[in-house]
Amino acid sequence: MSIARLDAAKYIHKVKDISTYRYLGKVARVVGLTIEASGINASIGEICIIQVEKREEEDIVAEVVGFRDGYALLMPLGDLKGIAPGCRVLPLGKSHQVMMGEELLGQVLDGLGRPLDGVEGIPERRFTVHNDPPNPMERKTIDEKLETGIKAIDMFTTCGRGQRVGIFAGSGVGKSTLLGMIARCCVADVNVVALIGERGREIKDFLHRDLGEEGLKKSVVVTATSDQPPLVRIKGAFVATAIAEYFRDQGKDVMLMMDSVTRFAAAQREVGLAVGEPPATRGYTPSVFALLPKLLERAGRSNKGSITGLYTVLVEADDMNEPIADAVRGILDGHIVLSRRLAAQNHFPAVDILQSISRLMPDIIDKRQSKLVQIAREALATYEEAKDLVNIGAYEKGSNPEIDNSIKLHSGIMEFLKQGVDDHIPMDEALDEFEAVIKAVVDVGGPGVN
Repeated sequence: MSIARLDAAKYIHKVKDISTYRYLGKVARVVGLTIEASGINASIGEICIIQVEKREEEDIVAEVVGFRDGYALLMPLGDLKGIAPGCRVLPLGKSHQVMMGEELLGQVLDGLGRPLDGVEGIPERRFTVHNDPPNPMERKTIDEKLETGIKAIDMFTTCGRGQRVGIFAGSGVGKSTLLGMIARCCVADVNVVALIGERGREIKDFLHRDLGEEGLKKSVVVTATSDQPPLVRIKGAFVATAIAEYFRDQGKDVMLMMDSVTRFAAAQREVGLAVGEPPATRGYTPSVFALLPKLLERAGRSNKGSITGLYTVLVEADDMNEPIADAVRGILDGHIVLSRRLAAQNHFPAVDILQSISRLMPDIIDKRQSKLVQIAREALATYEEAKDLVNIGAYEKGSNPEIDNSIKLHSGIMEFLKQGVDDHIPMDEALDEFEAVIKAVVDVGGPGVN
């Protein structure tokens, strides 16, 4: 049999398997956030249209999230208004897809990937939102530094191109401002910014004050505000990740920034509780901890391009060991901790150097930077231990050379770490400045330093 006939036989077989029927179900009841529908043949994640009988209301898009007692459980990707028992439910036979293309640059999208400002020129090419992470055997080794333009990060928690890092902080400590600084300053081809569960007022503030006109030109912003249904907030995170994957597969280096993973987890908790999942740790359902790696593992370096992920984690009561913070820290490749104490002292960005770490930093920095960072970290740690004695006058100068050096270095290091919102410091320039601060007090010595 010829190759052409074999190909034809394959397609004929597929056509024969296609059902010519469209199964319509009906809404049986609505309980809380969930819609129970009967008579449909749909799978988890499939999109359905709920046809509202009132003419003034638009049809509602919903997604299948579970099954119970013979009913399919759906959650709306919009408002429940207009749904009544008996409304027809039409499965579309596909999962959520989003438009992709270079035209997305400079655009602001909603949680479902639709433009918010009514601009023209949005592409028609569609891609699925839920994709698998890259094959571990196809991931390239991360061996290249990524400049963020932020001295505290570039010197003490150096990021690699394709690394995933968390920014951990309580509310009002400067997470969004730091993300905006990185978006404007970092050396990346494309920024994808996901604002999940944010206040509606803060969206424009972030775009104009934090991101700025220059930052927006090379960015795609996905917003799902706190008033949106939980499923839309979850979709917003996956839509942003899918957009980052699209640009990565074009061979670009992408910076993916998400604010915040905590609100993404809270939205999944709402969905889990609504479909009957038992609450586990502090009310979070098991599906929350299963979904986090599926989202976070999709960033990274592939054989085509890279996605460097920066994920903010809003910690409850500044507790860095609360469940979501602990789970995310175990998945990511490093964490940057913002300190409320430093923010209260008008020290910005309020990066707590001793609490922050980059797991890949030893593999991507040179001996010169490694030596300087080691001296600075030891000095800061020594100062923290002796600070109370120094402040009450109980420490006598000359008693301990390490404490003496730490006192001399402390003010210089802390001043070095401060940076204005509009300042962009190249990494080489920052390293020279950092070296001058250390050498003013300590004879660093060693190869690659002098």
